[in-house]
Formats: sequence, C-alpha cells, structure tokens
Amino acid sequence: MSTLSSLPLRLEDVGFAVAGTTLVSGLGFTLEPGPRTVILGPNGAGKSVTLRLCHGLLTPTGGRITVGGGGLAAARRRQAMVFQRPVLLRRSALANVAYALALRGHSRRERAGRALAALARVGLEGLARRPARVLSAGEQQRLALARAWATEPEILFLDEPTANLDPGAARQVEAAIDAIHRSGTKIVMTTHDLAQARRIADEILFLNRGRLVEHAAAAAFFDRPATTEAASFLKGDLPW
Repeated sequence: MSTLSSLPLRLEDVGFAVAGTTLVSGLGFTLEPGPRTVILGPNGAGKSVTLRLCHGLLTPTGGRITVGGGGLAAARRRQAMVFQRPVLLRRSALANVAYALALRGHSRRERAGRALAALARVGLEGLARRPARVLSAGEQQRLALARAWATEPEILFLDEPTANLDPGAARQVEAAIDAIHRSGTKIVMTTHDLAQARRIADEILFLNRGRLVEHAAAAAFFDRPATTEAASFLKGDLPW
C-alpha cells in the first residue's frame, strides 16, 4: 500500500459554482486523523458538495485543497466514499467486494479471503453468494461499507448512509461505521438525523447557505451552539 497520506486534508477558501450559481464558498477547515466528523446543515447548505470536493469528485472553482502526504490524485487511493444509494455491480455480494480489491491491485489469490473477511465484519458472510441487487436496502448499504472497508481507506466519506432505512437497519449500518472507525479509518459523514449525529460525531461541521458557520466539538455544538444559525437549526427553525 502507498505510504502517501490523505491526512490532514485542508480546504483553504474553497468555493464551487455551476453555471453561475455558487453552491459553496469560502470553505476553510482541516480534517485531522481520529475524530469522527459529521457535516450538518439544512437542505441546500452544501453538505454533499463538500464531501465530493474533499474526495476529489468535484474540482473547486475557487481556493485550494491540500493533503498531508502528496498530491490529491495519489491521496484518493487512500480514500473511499459510500453514497446514500450505493452503486452495486450485477454480481454477487462477494464479487462486488473482490472487484474493488482487484482495482486496488490485490492478487486473485488474496481477493476471496479478504472479501469474505470484509463481509463477515458487517454481518453479511451468509449472503456472500447472493446477487447484490436482491439484498435489502440495509444489506446493500452494509455491502457498500464492506467493499469500502476491504480497501483499508484512510478516510471514508459517507453521504447520508442511513437515509430511507428503517431504524433496525440504520442501527446495523451505524454499528458497521463504528467498527470501521475503531479500525483506524477517519469517518467524514453527512446526516439529517440529529440523534444519529449525537451518537456518532466527535466534531461537527455546520454549513448554511454554502458557508461553514461552525466547526466545533460535538458536545459543545449541541449543548452550546456559538451562532444564532446553529441554535435555530437545532431548534428546528431552519428549513430542512
């Protein structure tokens, strides 16, 4: 595995605009190893855009993004991202994970064992041979997490990973996220669920209207928000 590091990852006055519409502007923060970072904000605040900028899926139209140990392109190999609706191949659950390992250069001999181990870590070893696209929504999301985890990312970006899941399935996904965090992977996640954010977050990035309004420890943010925008959001006064 490459020794280049994705962390710390720094955004300096980053903006992104499309067809003359500014989606985010003036973003400045640093993602450090360790704490689980949860990005909060009302609809249209720029949460998903921010994740995609950090992961290199979008190129800033202003400012710059730097990483701790090399160029952005090389650092992306130390990152992974799981979307609200995971993109799965028309293959078995096992083959989906094995394919991700093949893309990272793992030999055919080691792929099956590593893929099975990844599925076991999220409780899907019994469904290894089942077609991925017939799994339940919660199982598909755990498969996407297993596929990402198998590549041993330094940072895992998660965009609303439990949206539209029932409470039981959401808790299983949360348990997988916690295990990935404990394995040493940096978690950066968006959610609309404030209770979930309280359970998961160590630090909060709060966005509103495309700008970073607060960057604070989770306990401080929830107990003593420093801005009127954050306080209104927590009270439910800002639109979702």
